[in-house]
Amino acid sequence: MQQTPDTPTLEHRLGRRARAVLPAAAREFALFVLKQCWAALFGGLMLAALILTRILWHPDWPVARYDALFLIALAIQAAFLRFRLETWAEARVILAFHLTGTAMEWFKVQAGSWSYPDPGVIVVLGVPLFSGFMYASVGSYIARVIRIFDMRFAPFPPLWAVWLLSAAIYANFFTHHLIADLRWPLILMTVALFARTRISFRVAERDRQMPLPVAAFLSALALWLAENIGTLTGTWVYGGHATAHWAGPAKLGAWYLLLYVAFGTVTAVIRPEPARPRHATATLR
Repeated sequence: MQQTPDTPTLEHRLGRRARAVLPAAAREFALFVLKQCWAALFGGLMLAALILTRILWHPDWPVARYDALFLIALAIQAAFLRFRLETWAEARVILAFHLTGTAMEWFKVQAGSWSYPDPGVIVVLGVPLFSGFMYASVGSYIARVIRIFDMRFAPFPPLWAVWLLSAAIYANFFTHHLIADLRWPLILMTVALFARTRISFRVAERDRQMPLPVAAFLSALALWLAENIGTLTGTWVYGGHATAHWAGPAKLGAWYLLLYVAFGTVTAVIRPEPARPRHATATLR
């Protein structure tokens, strides 16, 4: 029986096929978009599920929409592992961020920050359990994008400092309900800690560089837009807002900080690679 190729082999094959059909003038930009979409595959499928179930689901059906979303997310995760679309190290990252995200969901819903208005059976403390997969998709994206773009980080801060900052950011999502919100000081701390860190990445033949805080902001912007698409489906409702209310710019700062929590989680499982001469085995190339 022919075995399913491992993740890098599959991505390498896809990259060769993409390069064979893309015109030379548009190749780098097209490959950049393709790689980003491939890295965000988990989150993209979950976002598509939110939209399609909102359009198609009927309240009289025997399975509630929230429960269907949980089963869909579980099926996506199983398919990723079965067909080796993610590595086991990436799966561990997804599990870790799934757990931390679900814990925050329980607290935020009890605190009234947002709620889930629809019924469901697979719900704990007012939180449908598919929501944990939305956080997991962020961890999945970070772990996959580092590998797919063959990213290197230099100079990288001490890991203990990264983990301490991640813990402080995560704690602030809880404590700001009780004491002052330290969001802006924490944002300044991320810039100070990573101000000199450059991400070296490769799209096609050439290496590119970007300051890590800039990459984090652009990723947060994409997540904020995706959140608003999900918000417009009425899947969750923010406290004091009407159904399908657009999330304001303040949520952009929250996503920016949450990315550093995800990044800290990733580095706890997959150590960041320092800058060094490239090998000729990068994926999707």
